[in-house]
Amino acid sequence: MDIMTSRYEDWQNRLEKHVDFNICESMVAAFTEEELLAIDPEGAAALRQTGAHELLNYGWIEGSAEFKQGVAGLYQSEVAPDRILQTNGGTGANFNAMYALIEPGDHVIVESPAYEPLEVLARQFGAEVELWRLREEHAWQPDIGELRQMVRPDTKLIVLVNASNPLGVVLETPLLEEIADIARSVGAYVLCDEAFRPFDESVNYTSMIDVYEKAIVTCTLSKAYAVPGIRIGWVVADDEIAGRVRRLRDYTMVSCGVPNDALGVYVLRNREGILKRNCEIVMRNLEIADAWIAGQPRVSWQKPRGVTTGFMRLDIPEDDVSFCKRLAAERKTLLIPGGCFDLPCGARLGYCAHEQILRRGLDELAAALAEFD
Repeated sequence: MDIMTSRYEDWQNRLEKHVDFNICESMVAAFTEEELLAIDPEGAAALRQTGAHELLNYGWIEGSAEFKQGVAGLYQSEVAPDRILQTNGGTGANFNAMYALIEPGDHVIVESPAYEPLEVLARQFGAEVELWRLREEHAWQPDIGELRQMVRPDTKLIVLVNASNPLGVVLETPLLEEIADIARSVGAYVLCDEAFRPFDESVNYTSMIDVYEKAIVTCTLSKAYAVPGIRIGWVVADDEIAGRVRRLRDYTMVSCGVPNDALGVYVLRNREGILKRNCEIVMRNLEIADAWIAGQPRVSWQKPRGVTTGFMRLDIPEDDVSFCKRLAAERKTLLIPGGCFDLPCGARLGYCAHEQILRRGLDELAAALAEFD
C-alpha cells in the first residue's frame, strides 16, 4: 500500500531535532523519568522492585488487568475489561480501530480540519469520505445541520477529534449528544480521538463512550499525561469492534511490552498528581501565549479552552510554509505551518512546552514578524 505522507508528522520529523525552541508540540511538556517517579515515591519504589525481577517477555498481550482497570476509571459509564485494548500510542489506537471497522465503499464522515491520518486512513482503506468542516467564522465549531444533511442511511462511521488538533476547540456535551442522535438514526459508529482532553474546568466535556452506545474511543498517555515516550494508548469499543481489534493486533503490534505497561499503570494510578502538574503548565502558558498574541498586530487566534494547541492566523506577505521553514533555519524556532492542515496563512502553536522554551520561542517569532514592518 502506497500511503500518503503525513504532512505535519514529516515536518516535525525533519526539523524538531535541529531547533532550540520547539513551540509546535501537541503534548504537555514531557516528564523526565526522575520527575515522574517523584510524584509517588512509594509507588516508584514498588515499580522498580517489581521491574528488577519481572521477565521481559511479551507480558499481557492486550494490556494488564491493572492497566485496564485504570483506563476504565476514566469513564463515567461501566466499561468491561474486554472492551479495552492497549495499543502503541494513539497512533496505533486510531490505525487499529479504523482498519478493524472500515471496508471499501463505506460512507465515512470525518471532522476537518483535524488529525490528518484519520482522513488519510479512511481513504486508504477504501471509504467514500466526506469532510464535516469546522469553520473559522463559527469560532471553529461545526454546524450540526450540515451533519444532518451529510448523513445517509448507509453511513458507516463519523470520525471526531475532541478536543481538536490543531485548533484547540472542544465539542461540548450537548453537541456530542446531538451527534449521537444523528448517528443512532442510521446505526453509524462514532469514532472519537480523545487524546487532547481539555484542562479548562468550565468546559462541558464528556467522553463519547459515555454518550453513545456505538462509540469507539481512542486515547493515549502521550498528550495530556505528558509521557509520549512510553508509547501507551488504547481503544474502547463495543464487543464486536473490540473483538476485531483484538484479532488485528496480532498482525500490527502483539503487545506494548512489560516495562511500558507497568509505567502506564503507574501513570494512571497517579493521574491526579500528574494532571495537576500538567493543568498548571497548560493554563499558565495559555495566558502567556494569549497575552503575546494580543500584542502582535500580525497574529490572531480563537483562544483555545485549556487544550494544548491553538491555530494562529498570520498576516504576513509570505506563505506560511516558507515563513516557518525560515523561522526554523534562521531562528531555531519550530512552528507547524497551517498548510500542513489545509489551513493556509497560519500556524499551529503548541504552547505547553516548558515556560522558558515558550517565552524564548515567542520572542524569536516576534522578531521574525517584525521584519515585515
